[in-house]
Amino acid sequence: MTRIVADISVSLDGFVTGPDPGPDSGLGTGGEALHTWAFSDHPDDRRLLREATARSGAVVLGRRLFDVVDVVDGPYGWDDTTGYGAREVGKPAFVVVTSTPPESVRLTGLDWTFVTTGLPDALTVARLRAEAASSAVGQALDVVLMGGGATVGTALEAGLVDVLSLHLAPVLLGHGTPLFTGGAPRTLVQRNVTSTPTATHLIYDVL
Repeated sequence: MTRIVADISVSLDGFVTGPDPGPDSGLGTGGEALHTWAFSDHPDDRRLLREATARSGAVVLGRRLFDVVDVVDGPYGWDDTTGYGAREVGKPAFVVVTSTPPESVRLTGLDWTFVTTGLPDALTVARLRAEAASSAVGQALDVVLMGGGATVGTALEAGLVDVLSLHLAPVLLGHGTPLFTGGAPRTLVQRNVTSTPTATHLIYDVL
């Protein structure tokens, strides 16, 4: 069965970016510390990254995050060697939630779909793409909701997430983009905890 997996790095005080994030500042002031684990050589960090990307049949992201990764000179702009799963697996389909599609896309080597009718519809499109990819490889693949924080938070609030995967970075950012902003309570069932020097990796089923 295709699952919706929200996968995001977060600080100890609950922020997924530092202050003043944007296309030219990536994750904001101090926010780069959130993703130290993703570039770590620790075997558990590498394994978890490899396993997560290998299970990705489609990836959903919000427009702000798309604008960050599509900027050629930005600190987090993707290229052939960086980006989601670039060093690990083949490239999944990417689905962007946006009110208006961009006039052009720099990363033309990737499979982009822009959905203007809201997050639920974007997840439906991504699920269809993940199911097609699953059939092609003969195993169940996930839809990965990679961010940004508002997109993940909205999905959680709407009850659209099956699994929550948090990479808890040992940093206090003080300000930035919060992951949790209130809303309806959710019951989580802890499935796995892996600690490394760069992060505590937490996996929960969302009930």
